[in-house]
Amino acid sequence: MDATIDDEVLQQEEVEALAAHSSPRVGDASPRQAGKLDDIARKVSEAGPGDKSIVSPSERSMAQRRNGAFRIAQHVLRKVATAGIAVVAVLVALVTWDQYNAGPWTRDGRIRVQVASVAPEISGKITELRIVDNQFVRKGDVLYVIDPFDFDVALHTNKAILQQKVADLNVKELQSERRRRLSDLASSTEEKQVYEGSALQAKAAVDSAQEQVRQAEINLRRTEVRSPVNGIVTNLLLREGDYAHQGATNVSIIDTDSYWVDGYFEETKLARLCVGDRAEAKLMGYSAPIVGHVATVTRGVSVSNAAAATQGLPNVDPVYTWVRLAQRVPVRIMIDKVPPGVPLVSGLTATVTIRDGKDGDNETLLQRVRAELESSFFGLVGEASARPGCISGPSSP
Repeated sequence: MDATIDDEVLQQEEVEALAAHSSPRVGDASPRQAGKLDDIARKVSEAGPGDKSIVSPSERSMAQRRNGAFRIAQHVLRKVATAGIAVVAVLVALVTWDQYNAGPWTRDGRIRVQVASVAPEISGKITELRIVDNQFVRKGDVLYVIDPFDFDVALHTNKAILQQKVADLNVKELQSERRRRLSDLASSTEEKQVYEGSALQAKAAVDSAQEQVRQAEINLRRTEVRSPVNGIVTNLLLREGDYAHQGATNVSIIDTDSYWVDGYFEETKLARLCVGDRAEAKLMGYSAPIVGHVATVTRGVSVSNAAAATQGLPNVDPVYTWVRLAQRVPVRIMIDKVPPGVPLVSGLTATVTIRDGKDGDNETLLQRVRAELESSFFGLVGEASARPGCISGPSSP
């Protein structure tokens, strides 16, 4: 900048010398010389910044003031931008610290489901298989059929025995009724009691035969093994001709009405959980989250130090004084909404994030930010205060 000003000063002096040398003395001025001076003035006014030009002292001072003001404004803007970037960086660092270290979220989540293990209540050969692997079935649908021949024979046999018992009961009741009507001279009291007892025995035999018929009917119906739930048949290895053993599981059905999410949260984050809070579970490979709410918090995890070692002595694991790993506590998330196209498969990994859906509605943004920061840092050092009424105490239901 100084070199540019020096060049301008030299240019000014050269032009002034040229003007003085070319200027006429008093009385010697001519129209030709006046026109030459006008041309010089015009060239000076039209000269660009890269040309050798003439700059007046007032214009030179004004340019210097403008350049100084521009340098000051540039310096101030640079300072403000640096301070703004630093503030944004600190805020981003705080938010990242909060979400990663103290926020109620975990990558250790799993999709869970109940599985119905179907076992026949009778034994027999499978004559008809009506399902295939991964087929959806409804509650009450027939899965497979066991050969009903033996059970049909047992039913007819028990019905015949029942008819026999009923006929015997009718005879003995008539005999007891006739003896009861005779006088003591025609039939003794003892004889009447004997016939009455025979009639009661026949009645008991009829009742037993009726129950056997009912049992035979139920066993015949049990030859059709039905689904106990709405679900999907999984890992089917059964085929026609296999022998079904009573009480042995041979079909597994995933209950599609029982899906839930288990989030295994660190114990340092339990203070920021509340039963009923909104929860989001994002599966690996899918961007849309599964929406649910916190249903329950598990009240016990296994403690390895409680196991007895040799001679019944406690087996206590050594730990480092300054390094302590936080225990993981299962939190059950009930599913409220599943996005379209997201499959529910038991065992899939999910990232579970808890959203506070109760207390933050009536607070301002500043109050929420302050509460989040306090919970973050206090929770990190183990001094976070629990939210009242979130998780019931040991004596509460």
